[in-house]
Amino acid sequence: MTTIETHLTEILNDLIHINYDRIEGYRKAAEESKTYDIELHPLFQRMADESRKNVSELTEKVRVLGGKAESGSTTLGAIYRGWMDVKATFTGKDRASILAACEFGEDQAQKAYDDALASDAEIDAETRQVITAQKATLKSSHDEIKKLRDVSKAN
Repeated sequence: MTTIETHLTEILNDLIHINYDRIEGYRKAAEESKTYDIELHPLFQRMADESRKNVSELTEKVRVLGGKAESGSTTLGAIYRGWMDVKATFTGKDRASILAACEFGEDQAQKAYDDALASDAEIDAETRQVITAQKATLKSSHDEIKKLRDVSKAN
């Protein structure tokens, strides 16, 4: 692999990590929502599925570059630190607090995708399109979480 391919692989692997963190966060949120707010359960499952699809696409890009795709969430869960203890978030908190924790994670995902697109890596047009499309999907999820949070706060 060339230096250019290595740098792009690192960026794609960062996005893979973020999506694995997101999967884990929403998996835990979906599990806990069965007890605390069943209406959120399908939403959380759908958002975890979005990230599974993202991981698959990004993994294929890394493979084509000749690299090794990362597997699993970040060791420290730095991006989604607020989600890694979702049970604590749910216990004794209201719907708005739960959704605010999810919005925090969505904000971090948006920042990571912005950083990837703004990096100095040479990103081919097809890969840039994949990253941009994933970012747009995640932005829609962010906006949906924010809207639900705002409605919950108003009630």
